[in-house]
Amino acid sequence: MFQVRVVERRQEADGVVCLSLAPLPGKTLPSFEAGAHIDLDLGDGLIRQYSLCGDPAEASVYRIGVLLPPQSRGGSARVHSHLVENAELPVSAPRNLFALDETLDGYLLLAGGIGITPILAMAWRLHALDKPFSLHYCARSRAQAAFRAELAAAPFAASVHFHFDDESEAPLDLRAALAGVRPARGLYVCGPAGFMDFAFETALTSGWNATELHREDFANTTTVEDADRAFSIFVKSTGAEIVVPVGVTAAGALEEAGYFVPTSCEQGLCGSCLTPVVEGVPDHRDRFQTEEERSRNDQFTPCCSRAMTDSLVIDI
Repeated sequence: MFQVRVVERRQEADGVVCLSLAPLPGKTLPSFEAGAHIDLDLGDGLIRQYSLCGDPAEASVYRIGVLLPPQSRGGSARVHSHLVENAELPVSAPRNLFALDETLDGYLLLAGGIGITPILAMAWRLHALDKPFSLHYCARSRAQAAFRAELAAAPFAASVHFHFDDESEAPLDLRAALAGVRPARGLYVCGPAGFMDFAFETALTSGWNATELHREDFANTTTVEDADRAFSIFVKSTGAEIVVPVGVTAAGALEEAGYFVPTSCEQGLCGSCLTPVVEGVPDHRDRFQTEEERSRNDQFTPCCSRAMTDSLVIDI
């Protein structure tokens, strides 16, 4: 983590603030790629991830857009209430779990609401690469569409299409948009879970391959049918047994027992706490690992995942 200063704060849309974060004097920011995010240390152990929405070619500042939802888990509320201009805070170097494949011939970018943030960075990058793309931005209204003015004035504005729930003009015809992308293609989607699920389902039934589909989640919506149950964790290096009761995460139980587990998102999205599993079968509830990685059962995310077996042996 390193310190940055809020050099600009503006109301970007209803419920959305845009922050520009600059390095302290004499320092520089690590470069970033389209789709990357940074961790913000908001104090009191509150660390949250936000996508970088600026042009990757302009690395003098990091720009983020933060929505304050009614169900804020504390991070967005802290950003809106505390991060005023000239405030300083620690952030991480950029990490990219939503990388843009720059070798393709055609791209379809879909954004729902605040999901425009990583998609906007992708649009700037594809424009710089002179790659053909279409960007469809869906929002409840013009007032809630963050970065609408920037998109309308961008040099790639002709490739941007707006769709607002409260306006009947120009509804999104997703099948037509999908059909207009040339082979060697990629679909990149960010927004609410239902929006992304619909986009993926429509793409798959329109002849796209799963390998051509890419998404970024802001929240882990994974659910399980069975109720949580207690299980044990055995630490390979010490032989210690740690009971994980109902209502307590594995990471929390480990921390209580004196074992450090690095956590960040606390939802199984970022992979910070990924821990090797030596024995036992995890109950994978993360969205970080691929299905292939999950099937190996050799690592799990203790911030949210549990155990299918009575115990797990982990290597920390």
